[in-house]
Order: sequence, then C-alpha cells, then structure tokens
Amino acid sequence: MSTEPEPATEDATDAVDTGSETPGTAETAGAASEARPGGETAGDGGEAAAQVSEGEAELAAQRIERERIERRKAEKQAPIDAGGKLSGTAADLLAAVRAVESGEKPAAAVFGAPEPARRPAPEPVRPPRPAPAERATAPAGPAGPAPETVQSVGRVLAEGGAPEALAPQTAALLGEGAADALRADPWQLLRVGGVRPEQADGFARALLGAECGPDDERRGRAVTVWLLEQAALAGHTALELPRLTATLAQRGVPDPDAAVQSTLAEGEALAFQDALDEPGTRPEGTDGERAEGEERPVRVLIGLERYALAEESLADGLARLVNSAPKQDGSAADWEQAAASAQGSAGELIRAVAAHGLVLHTGGEASLAEPAALLHAARALGLRAWAAAPGPLGRDRFAALLGAPPAEPPSSGPADPAVVTVAGLLTGAEGPGRDADGALDLDLLVVLDAPQLDVEAGALLAESLPDGARLVLAGDPAVLWSVGPGRVFADLLAARACPQVASRRPDPGPLGELVSGIGIGELSQVEAPGKEVVIVPVRDAGEAVHRTVQLVADSVPRAIGVPAEETQVITPGHGGAAGTRALNAALKERLNPGPGRFGGFDPGDRVVHTPAPGRVLPGRVVTADADGLHLSCAGETVVVPRDRVEGSVRHGWALTAHQALGGRWPAVVVVLPGDAVQALSRPWIYTAFGRAARHLSVVHGVEQALPHAVAETPAKPRTTRLPTLLAPQIPTTD
Repeated sequence: MSTEPEPATEDATDAVDTGSETPGTAETAGAASEARPGGETAGDGGEAAAQVSEGEAELAAQRIERERIERRKAEKQAPIDAGGKLSGTAADLLAAVRAVESGEKPAAAVFGAPEPARRPAPEPVRPPRPAPAERATAPAGPAGPAPETVQSVGRVLAEGGAPEALAPQTAALLGEGAADALRADPWQLLRVGGVRPEQADGFARALLGAECGPDDERRGRAVTVWLLEQAALAGHTALELPRLTATLAQRGVPDPDAAVQSTLAEGEALAFQDALDEPGTRPEGTDGERAEGEERPVRVLIGLERYALAEESLADGLARLVNSAPKQDGSAADWEQAAASAQGSAGELIRAVAAHGLVLHTGGEASLAEPAALLHAARALGLRAWAAAPGPLGRDRFAALLGAPPAEPPSSGPADPAVVTVAGLLTGAEGPGRDADGALDLDLLVVLDAPQLDVEAGALLAESLPDGARLVLAGDPAVLWSVGPGRVFADLLAARACPQVASRRPDPGPLGELVSGIGIGELSQVEAPGKEVVIVPVRDAGEAVHRTVQLVADSVPRAIGVPAEETQVITPGHGGAAGTRALNAALKERLNPGPGRFGGFDPGDRVVHTPAPGRVLPGRVVTADADGLHLSCAGETVVVPRDRVEGSVRHGWALTAHQALGGRWPAVVVVLPGDAVQALSRPWIYTAFGRAARHLSVVHGVEQALPHAVAETPAKPRTTRLPTLLAPQIPTTD
C-alpha cells in the first residue's frame, strides 16, 4: 500500500456523533419533536424498470404476503380470539416456559418430544402477471391516504403535541379510521417509523391525562411490537422470549410477561417452540433416538407474523425444490459434456445443477464467471435460464460480464442469457413472465448476490418457482448480510441441506489479495506498484471530508485516470461530521454546485432513490416540475412525487456499505473517521473495500481499530428459524 502525504488545509476539532449504518426503513420526514431518530435506509436492491413503479411493486409484494399470512393464520389450530386474554396453545406455551425457567418441571416433562412431522409444501402463492396497461410507466410510489383522513389525524397529533408532519404516514399506516384509532390508543403512534417509546409516551400523556400510566395494557402491547420491529431492522426474524421480556423491563414495562401475553392474544405477534438438538450434548440410545428420560432442550421465540410466516413459507418452498427431481432437460451425457468443457469449479457447478433442484455457489468477484458459464451451458441445452440480482447495480454488473444487455419485458429472446432484478422478476416488469399456473416461466434461476436476500424476498422467489425448476443461490458469504430480516444464504450454508460449490477462482491483483485476506480476518500490507491501494491518514472528521473531496475531484482523476463520476465514496453512517450527509454536501459544492432549488437538489446531482425499504436506485437528477422530481435511474425515468422526495431521495456521491452492495466502481474512496469505530466489523470492511475494481483509497482516521475490527469483530448474530424449520424436511448432505 502507498500513503499519500499531502496535509489537509483545515482542522475540525468538534466532537462528532456519527450515526452508524443500520439496515432499516427510510428516514421519516418530519420526525417527532423531541428527536428525529428514524432508521436510515441502507442496502442495495432497487428496481430500475419503468414498466411498474417501485411503489406498485412493493404494494404487490405486500398484498401477496398479507393474503398468505391470512390463509396460514386461518389454518392454525387453537386460534386466539382478538381482545381476549391468552388462551389455548399460546397460554400453555408461556406457562410451560415459566415452569421450565423456574425449575418446577424439566423441559422434557413440559414440552414432550413429538416425532418431527414432515409438512407438505403449501400451494405456491403466485401473483398474476400484470396486464400491459398495468405495466405502463407510472410515477414512483403509491397513492396516499384521503386528504380528509390526513387532516383529521393531523388534528389529533397537534392535540397530543406531536408534529403534524407525521399525519400522512400515520394515516397510511392506520387506515381510514386513523384519527379514532389514534385517540383510542395513542401508543399506535409507535408504528410510525422514527417514533420512539418515550415520544409515544408523551403523546399518550397529552391525550389521556391521568388515565395514562406505564402499566397500561395498550402501552405494553405497543412497546412489545416496537421491540420486535426494531429486532427485524437489526436482522432478526424473531426474539427469544427471555431476551424480549428483559428488554421490555428495561423499557419501563412493569409486567413484561403480561405485555407479551396481551400481544399474542391480540394476534399482533406469534409464539414458536423450537427444539434445540445441540451436537455433543444429548445421549442417544442404540437406535439413534433420544435416551429415555432425557430432557429436550427448547427455546421459545416471539416474532411478528409477517416475518415468522415468511420464514416458514421459505422453508417449505426450499424443501419442495430439494425433495423433487429437477426437470429432465437434456440428457445426462449432454450435461456431462457441458461440465467437461467448463473450467475448474464451473464444471462442478454445472454437474451439481444437472442433478439437484437447489445448489449453493460461493466465491468472490472473479467467481461470477462460473454462474455465467452455467447460464450459457443451460441455454445451449435448451433450458429457459435466467439470472436475477437484488438490485440494478448487481444486475448491470453481471449483464456486462455476460456481454448481454438487461432484459426488456417480456423477454429479450432465447438467444442470450438474460439478467433481471429480483423485484422486476416477481412483478413481471422484467424477465420471462409467468405461465398459465402463475409460476415463473423458466427452468433455471440463478440468484446473484444471494446474501442480500431476506426471508420475504426469498419466500416469494421460492413460492414462484414451478415444479421441477432448478434454483442456484450464488454469492460471497463474507459480505454484509441482507438489509431485511433473516440470513437466508448463511443459514442454508450452515444447514448443509443441498450441494455447495465453492469457487477456486481468486480475485486478482493487489485489491484481490487485500480483500481476500480481510475475509479470513487478516489485514495485510500488499504490494501496490500501480497505486491500486492508497492509505490517506487523517486526524479528524473535518480533515477526512477535505481529503475525500480532494481525492474524488483531483487526485484520483489525475493519478489513476478515473473521473469523479466513476468514483464512489463509502462511509459507515449517514450522520456525523463525516457521514454521507456531510460528505455529499461537500462533494456537491465541489462537483455540481447549485442552490438546490428542487428540494435541495439540482439537475445533474448524483442521487440514490429509495422507493421502498432496502431498495436503492442510483441515478441523477434531470429536472423537477409539478409532478415531482425527475430522475434518471439505470437508464429509466423515475418521477418521485414532491411529498416523497425528502424521505426517499438523498445525494449519492457518498453511500453506506449496505447501499453500495451489489455494485463495483473503477475507484472507491472508503472514509473511516475516528468516531466510526463502533460501526466497523469484518463484513463491513470486506464489503466496502471489495467495491473497488481498479483503485481503493482509504481515508484512515481509526488507527488500530481497523486491524482490530478485521481480526476480532465478525458479523453480529441474528436470531432466525430457517435451519430449525428445514431440519425435519430435508436430510443434510455430506
């Protein structure tokens, strides 16, 4: 590595508070009066096609999920009547948990050890493909609530001392009777993104007066749901019951058990009992069964039904693929000939796909050549083969590797493999469309950047595949996990439920050597004769901003030959003196100065548009008019309504690592200010450094925290149920 010694011309000694990157929802416009916490949007996964707007795509996915959830709820035994006290299975479950925790009964006596039942896969939920009229170009975002509803909600908010700017979002969440619902239960305000319990408490006190108290059952339910939502933002699909009740107590809920019971009784969350078979901890009889009288370790989880049932549907869909024979397209000899003609692990991948419905493929950037070889071979054998990436960055990157343009609906034709986005594939805006039964009209689907898949997107994909189809999940397991809840790719790798092909193609050059070392916990100094890696030491956040602008606007174009528009800045968080906001403001002033007359934006500004949580569309501002802000995103025109600009569009010269996932740029400047130490981890550093194709500059202000994070700070664990759900349905592979 080389070090650029030029001193900065400005000092910044102010203490800073950098908001670390947290996967979650877009920042709420007009946050509550005490603060504006709002989770920042992080993550790649945007949909660039203009035929169906992102808002419509998101609503369609949500409608599918709600319909499936309602059916699954109706099928469950011993239903819980809304409004009543806990009864039936949920009450027995909680009572059993308390008995075990108190030592009154052993776990085996309470829960028993039923034989694991193999659940049949449910009928896949397959939305019809939109008609041509429905796929016409439309402005981004769904229609908002009725004006009179917003006005009535605004009056209630003002009465309780909350900002009236929250009225549109509150009305959209609570529906037509939002004002009455909010007055009857003021803690419903917690459902609005960015609102915290202490803010909802103040709102409730203003509306309820003396009736308001910490032991209010409505407050207990609202805080329970809020904690589960916060857990989902952190990647968990459910929380263990002891952890949930302990956190409720920390939030001032006097009786956490009662709060959980009330939440379950109202149907706002679900309880699950998962058996834990820990290797090496259970004695077994000669027949392999559990020894008589042995206690069965269990855990009880509480989760929001949206994610819990999505995870169950994902497990069912994957089990269907694993347990059914793939469609016989081409003879065994044809597949073997294709595998033999491929190089190295690409041949192994082709052989695995020939015989199995689900295959995992792992590797770095260079390994993408192997899914590309698979797609070409499958097409040559007559299969309808497609690749899908979570967002347009990954889609366009892989399309360039294939030498084929992204597909236009309904198809670019059978001659060349086509690459689409996951959202476009599911909505019908891109890709092959659906057959008469509503399943995706394909034989093979390769999902790229698979670690970005959360449980909801994974469930929709698995349910949409026809019987006999093949699914390949390909990705780098060392990058950051999905923005949404779950860790689908990591769970499947750990479960060993299907063949796994590890690429043997190393990423080349000094950058490949550096990033590969980080992946195994080593930050080594590499030889970079062509200035592929440059370290720029800084003393504080102000100097970090100055040096970043200097690198992007002058040093990198002059010394490396990469223009500013092809250089991406990546930093750990949005807030603080060297977060994306501060960096984007400084970069705009240098690269595209202007008054920001369109809600802070000017034509030519580099931006990222977040039409839905976790979906990021990079683009540029074209113009603005009465319809909203006009953007050019991945070659398509997107119109963002004026009232959604503040919450869904931000400048894009500087991104977080989650927003940059799926993309690669000729030059990348990674900014590590001193106050970002807590945000650093091995996956974050691996992801950020790995976005650089030719040149990486590191604006380095964290001293020894960088090698420490690489060596000692792995990914934060997530609580998920997928391995437990898969275990009784799929035999493990060697």
